[in-house]
Amino acid sequence: MEGEIINRVANSKLQVIDLEDYYPVGPRSEIDISQWLMEGIVLVESRFRESLKNTDFTVFKGHYVAVNCSTDAIIPQWAWMLLQMELTGIAEKVVLGSLEHLETALYIPIIDQLDINPYIDMPVIVKGCSNKPVPIGAYMKITERLHNVAKSVMYGEACSAVPVYKKKR
Repeated sequence: MEGEIINRVANSKLQVIDLEDYYPVGPRSEIDISQWLMEGIVLVESRFRESLKNTDFTVFKGHYVAVNCSTDAIIPQWAWMLLQMELTGIAEKVVLGSLEHLETALYIPIIDQLDINPYIDMPVIVKGCSNKPVPIGAYMKITERLHNVAKSVMYGEACSAVPVYKKKR
């Protein structure tokens, strides 16, 4: 064999951020408020309150919960507040929206608190493919955090990174 094989990626200053490493562990659940509406679209206050009272919310103990409505019903703000009160002290976190909204809401504070000092004036790759549901919003947030400090930001893998940002000299 002619010459030694050298791993140029391992020997470079390239920094890799894998957002999957910051994935908040815990069960995820989704609650569709339309289940407590008459015909899935009409909120009758007394019936709604009774339905909430008769629901066992302890099944959501320690869960990250996304609450939403799958129908075109008009839900008054106080109804969401009542549902939040049922989940307060039981669920780990509750957000209004889809499971993707939930994942984004979980990632944003983690990325906001991430120490970005190691990435100052460094080329950074934000790792792509993941086995856990890393939301698009997390990739957007890490890009926002890195663009003022990193020399460059790329997405993907070292062998096939897509340039996202390069600091002007």
